[in-house]
Amino acid sequence: MEIKKPEISEMETAKAHIIVEIIEYVPNSVVIKTIIKKSTGNISIMSFDSGEGLTEKTSPFDTFAQIIEGSAEIVIDNVSSHLDTGMGIIIPAHLPNYIKPNGRFKMIQTIIKSGYE
Repeated sequence: MEIKKPEISEMETAKAHIIVEIIEYVPNSVVIKTIIKKSTGNISIMSFDSGEGLTEKTSPFDTFAQIIEGSAEIVIDNVSSHLDTGMGIIIPAHLPNYIKPNGRFKMIQTIIKSGYE
């Protein structure tokens, strides 16, 4: 699996975007593009090719994950949730989690850093 590093540039502001078209699938890869990055949190869009997911990790911040195309399984603290297009889930801070693919899918990930001072 190859993970493409997030692009540093943010999306153009004050312009409408079709979010699902901002990022493309790349064979055998997970692609991550930053939509907006601030000290209080960031929003990224991700595409996962078939068979690609993310290994278990634990974040110090709450994260909201929303599937915008396809479907995936998100496992939080050993509890599995199946998400289809349009569905989202809050991944609480400090809980182990990982993403299991269900074919190709795209998602938006929003990390909230404020409130942890």
